[in-house]
Amino acid sequence: MTSNPDAVPRRPAPRLSVFALAHALALGVSACGAPEAPPPPNAPSTVVRDAVPVSEATEKARVEVDELVTGLEHPWGLAILPDGDMLVTERPGRLRRIGADGTVSAPIGGLPKVYVDGQAGLLDVVLSPTFAEDRRVYLSFAEPNLRGNKCGTAVARGRLEGDQLRDVEVVYRQEPKLSSGTHVGSRLVFDDDGYLFVTQGDNRVDSAVQSLDTLQGKLVRIRPDGQVPEDNPFAKREGARPEIWSTGHRNMQGAALHPVTRRLWTSEHGPMGGDELNIPEPGRNYGWPVVTHGVDYSGEPIRGSTGREAPGMEPPHHVWEVSPGLSGMLFYSGKAIPEWKGNLFLGSLAKTSLIRLELDGDRIVHEERLLTARQDRIRDVREGPDGAIYLLVDAEQGKLLRIRPAR
Repeated sequence: MTSNPDAVPRRPAPRLSVFALAHALALGVSACGAPEAPPPPNAPSTVVRDAVPVSEATEKARVEVDELVTGLEHPWGLAILPDGDMLVTERPGRLRRIGADGTVSAPIGGLPKVYVDGQAGLLDVVLSPTFAEDRRVYLSFAEPNLRGNKCGTAVARGRLEGDQLRDVEVVYRQEPKLSSGTHVGSRLVFDDDGYLFVTQGDNRVDSAVQSLDTLQGKLVRIRPDGQVPEDNPFAKREGARPEIWSTGHRNMQGAALHPVTRRLWTSEHGPMGGDELNIPEPGRNYGWPVVTHGVDYSGEPIRGSTGREAPGMEPPHHVWEVSPGLSGMLFYSGKAIPEWKGNLFLGSLAKTSLIRLELDGDRIVHEERLLTARQDRIRDVREGPDGAIYLLVDAEQGKLLRIRPAR
């Protein structure tokens, strides 16, 4: 029986030991599909190979994977600074700066209080659209209630000055706080108008999702300072939270803007089966828990579900009957690997791979699983200014990987 794809042990992780690797890790597989032994230190990178046939586009791409940093404790979110350095969140509540040479800073100070338990902790990180002028960094995290026994998704921002965040303020809080450490989301995406989308989870409290006076299971849209845009779909509805953009979501952990349409796409975990890809429209209801393609982890039907469709509820844009455990997502620009231009990449936690989707407009025409031989839980996917694809591997000894053209 498949277990929760995002479940994590609730025990202290080993002491942090971060170091840059000077060599790449081979991805070859033997004829029977079992991973080959890793190469000795300083061995060259090899062309990406998987235990499943690769597409013509990937064969032509001829890319290599570099293991840049290891020893990160459950890394979650990645943002690339204008100078090429990176900000990486670690779920236990640390934000670090990683240099282009792989050096890793001590934890950056000034972060808000973070609730750390299970899936909850410090989550995504993005730069302000005007970072060059204001140096602002936005963080999503699990915020504790006053008693410290429950949490909800929150967003804080602060100015990055050296090894400190200054003038930190919380600009969004999920209310009420219902999570005991599960289903908090979350990804942050600024759209072209400067509005901030925040993906969230249902806190494993299904009854809150279909209520418009709670923020569980909702995609929200706010201004950078936390104010609510007047054209939000529920901004003027009595009894509804004005932050809500769409509802009926289970646990959204991926989000990105389509490079052509500029519409927001999101991914979310189903229960056992039924992971979804959606293009959320304002005011629409995406069904959870009434509509789902999955079942409970016990194998029983989801309580309150009427099946795969219901009046007034939107079907998923794309659904996986077997859950990959979807996380970070990226529409690739093709700067360095033109064969993959316009492709959608999704991190896969449960199936330990990188999913590559070829699109025809909004329609998915081909799916490929990459990096399967590595057995890495891919948590975040970002494109660097060099056109390389950067990945975070979620583990007690987590990693930063880079996919680039073969030399």
